[in-house]
Amino acid sequence: MALTESKPLHAGSPCPDFDLPAVDGGRFRRADFDGQGALVVMFLCNHCPYVQAVEDRVIALAREFADRGVGFAGICSNDAAAYPEDAPAKLLERWRAKAYGFPYLIDESQEVARRFDAVSTPEFYVFGADRRLAYHGQLDDNWKEPGRVRQRDLALAIEAVLAGRAPAAPQRASIGCSMKWKARGAAR
Repeated sequence: MALTESKPLHAGSPCPDFDLPAVDGGRFRRADFDGQGALVVMFLCNHCPYVQAVEDRVIALAREFADRGVGFAGICSNDAAAYPEDAPAKLLERWRAKAYGFPYLIDESQEVARRFDAVSTPEFYVFGADRRLAYHGQLDDNWKEPGRVRQRDLALAIEAVLAGRAPAAPQRASIGCSMKWKARGAAR
């Protein structure tokens, strides 16, 4: 497990397009979230202990904003051949067991992760209604101990976007496991 920090990105960058299969057999495109006041895109996986540590908080956050015009999409871009826990069947199993409540998408080619410049799991992005990047940072200030969280950075960023304001600075990088890239030239 290699600890990785998300890369700083420029506020106002457009949300990369995506069109990906979901673990439950559906399919989602960025356009499916049109009309919502914010879109939260998260790079997740099953095997990463950092994702496991925040997973229940992420699910609760999605529920908290479910009726407030905020779309959530989880994406797994890890190499499932090298990390079988991140294979689609295992993702579906966990998605059902945890009742995620938001689409969990499979980026088998890893092209979407590259377009987002994602480097870790978990990694969080908030785009406004105009689908411009407003926030790219951590979920909260204590990934390991939910009871010691003092600041819910992602929730505050979503609230700011819904209120038509820029999220507060600084935006602290999300930390987690490095993205599990396929070997160059591997079959896609």
